[in-house]
Amino acid sequence: MLEEFKKFIMKGNVMDMAVGIIIGAAFGTVVSSLVADVIMPPIGLLMGGVDFSNLFAVLSEGSVPPPYATVEAAAEAGAVTINFGTFINHVISFLIVGFAVFLLVKAVNKMQAAAEEEPAEPSAEETLLGEIRDLLKK
Repeated sequence: MLEEFKKFIMKGNVMDMAVGIIIGAAFGTVVSSLVADVIMPPIGLLMGGVDFSNLFAVLSEGSVPPPYATVEAAAEAGAVTINFGTFINHVISFLIVGFAVFLLVKAVNKMQAAAEEEPAEPSAEETLLGEIRDLLKK
């Protein structure tokens, strides 16, 4: 069974998938940082200084009555909240990752289509050289 597992693990597809998952996880953290640290602050500033990561609605008060300055403060007070600002950040992250994957798949499909094209007809010069080669063989 161990030998069979070694054969399975060493197949190219499994290794490619493992590399893809690792790169994808790293890409996800980069995109999360891009959204949270680069994209959302200017959008929040344009909307009057709104911090999207702290947009939430209180469903049930905690031990300390509202208002709560941050999601963390609400959580510490034991309040039940809907964190729609964080959801907005995640949706934007998803759209960026989806667009990046779309561009990657489009590039791969283009490369595969180019590789599958029929070879071009030989030029007149190549045809003539082939005929000369065949005559010399005779």
